[in-house]
Amino acid sequence: MTATPGKAPKKVKEKRQTPQERAEALRYNHMMYGPTAKEVPRVQKKVNLGSAYLQHPKFQALMLAFKKGTAFQFDVTDKGKVFTVATDGTQILFDGKSLFYSRPSNRFEEHLLLDRSILLQYQTSDALVHLAAAVLRSMPELEALPLSFINQQFYYGSETLETGITEHGPNLMVGSYKHLKAAERARK
Repeated sequence: MTATPGKAPKKVKEKRQTPQERAEALRYNHMMYGPTAKEVPRVQKKVNLGSAYLQHPKFQALMLAFKKGTAFQFDVTDKGKVFTVATDGTQILFDGKSLFYSRPSNRFEEHLLLDRSILLQYQTSDALVHLAAAVLRSMPELEALPLSFINQQFYYGSETLETGITEHGPNLMVGSYKHLKAAERARK
């Protein structure tokens, strides 16, 4: 054998990309080919929630009946299904289930509460989404509720409405509003 004893030859390491080189490569790829499907953010359609109801006479009659404490109902068609929107004076019902309801606060005001479980159950129905937004927008004395609807899902603040149910229960306090029952009694 004629090999010389000693060290084994070093293994040649592959040259890795530095962060600056990677950023430059990504800029070049974006310039030439555009962003990939995962990199493109979905464009949200601007939807004016509740606008379909706010100026409608049936909805205005429903809200007046809710504030006075009387009964009223009408039907809404969404995706071929007919839903009944009604009030008996203390609650607003959607398809026979209580969505909003009120509890007395004092002689002149009542607290408005929202049932989150019903909102989640029907969140795929556009009729309910617009109804919930219209009820909240029709009462100017309510504070701005951080309730939003993004990607077919309700959010309360930054978290989904469903996570709030497990922590705080299905009832959500919306705010206080002045009812018209006391004014009606005073006139009589």
